[in-house]
Amino acid sequence: MVSVGLTGGIGAGKSEVSRLLVAHGAVLVDSDRIAREVVEPGTPGLAAIVDTFGPGVLAPDGSLDRPALGAIVFGDEGKRAALNGIVHPLVRARSAELAAAAPPGAVVVHDVPLLAENGLAPLYDTVIVVDVSPGTQVDRLVRLRGMDPGEARARMAAQADREERLKVADIVIDNDVPLGELRARVDEVWAELTGREAQGEGR
Repeated sequence: MVSVGLTGGIGAGKSEVSRLLVAHGAVLVDSDRIAREVVEPGTPGLAAIVDTFGPGVLAPDGSLDRPALGAIVFGDEGKRAALNGIVHPLVRARSAELAAAAPPGAVVVHDVPLLAENGLAPLYDTVIVVDVSPGTQVDRLVRLRGMDPGEARARMAAQADREERLKVADIVIDNDVPLGELRARVDEVWAELTGREAQGEGR
């Protein structure tokens, strides 16, 4: 098995790259999706969040009220650390379960938005960074997600900068290109990843 950490800044197009890798046959472990899964109603994760932050973080239907929780932890390092202390271990455990269930010889792609920020690069055989210019990020966030430019830049500033992400990259995928060129680059990367597995470089 080859364990791949896939990351990139907001608006970089990481989801498109993961989709293309899955089309090649990769097993995708999506950290964002898992983070939502481990705090669904009835989970120990949600119970722990309510115990820590109070019933005000619940929506009327019993699900997690993310805006309410965000308002509590935003700007409070201690409370954010407490939240991360609940959610991150659950995400890691579930990610490990999904990776362990992958078939022998699989390329397992872990989609991890904050890989660089949280110092997670050593956990993977290969780290892929989807890279675009900051101008492209702002344009996509405004055009595709409806943000105003100030909000887009604030979201970007909350993440690692471009140089910090590139420092942890084993493979860089430039996504400041037309979709056809991106597909061709992902084809190259897939050939490299499967070649590493064939040579026994995975774990």
